Amino acid sequence: QVQLVESGGGLVQAGGSLRLSCAASGTILSINTMGWYRQAPGKQRELVAAITREGSTNYVDSVKGRFSISRDNAKRTVYLQMNSLKPEDTAVYYCNSDRILTRGMTLYNRWGQGTQVTVSS
Repeated sequence: QVQLVESGGGLVQAGGSLRLSCAASGTILSINTMGWYRQAPGKQRELVAAITREGSTNYVDSVKGRFSISRDNAKRTVYLQMNSLKPEDTAVYYCNSDRILTRGMTLYNRWGQGTQVTVSS
């Protein structure tokens, strides 16, 4: 069974940093684009950053220059380095992959369980 498991969330003061990790487990042949989304209370889930298998990245405007997404294909892991955190970054952060190839099937739009990030002012 393929799973995406996030870690690294927590409570941090404004201006601080956190690093989120998302590791994929299971019998996986390849993972296409991986991304980080977030959802704050009362708001829709939004894409924060994404990275293709080849390493191309994109970010939502509100985190450009502060967040950095990277991945280690050998470890099947994607990271989100978050610097200069602001209270408005407070949300549950979810890992996602648009396509995961396993032996026998292709899985689409897989999500992790989420990790809470809270930034205090």
